[in-house]
Amino acid sequence: MFKEILQDLVDRTDGGVAGLLMASDGIAVDQYSKGDGPFDIEAVGMEYSVVLKGVQRAGEMLDTGETNEVSVQTERLTTVVRMLTEEYFVALAVAPGGNVGKARYLLRTSAPKLLENL
Repeated sequence: MFKEILQDLVDRTDGGVAGLLMASDGIAVDQYSKGDGPFDIEAVGMEYSVVLKGVQRAGEMLDTGETNEVSVQTERLTTVVRMLTEEYFVALAVAPGGNVGKARYLLRTSAPKLLENL
């Protein structure tokens, strides 16, 4: 079920490369990559899970509320991460020039369906 949702996210996003559903401890629940991507989406997710924990701690210390979304833009990839719960997140990797706004929208609107199936 998750792979179909992730594939839909990637396919409906211009420049979508890969999607990942992961636990905050770095263990992948499911993933989908378009073709032979230039990177391992699971490794990207594991590394970003460490960053997410830091962002969540900072939000708690600053009393700014829960973290909902984090976006990391690098030279070869923009990764948008949407928190589903404190323990799970979904990430969508977009190639340079891709539609990051649509990626954000699709992650937000698909969150209830992912949560329903967790």
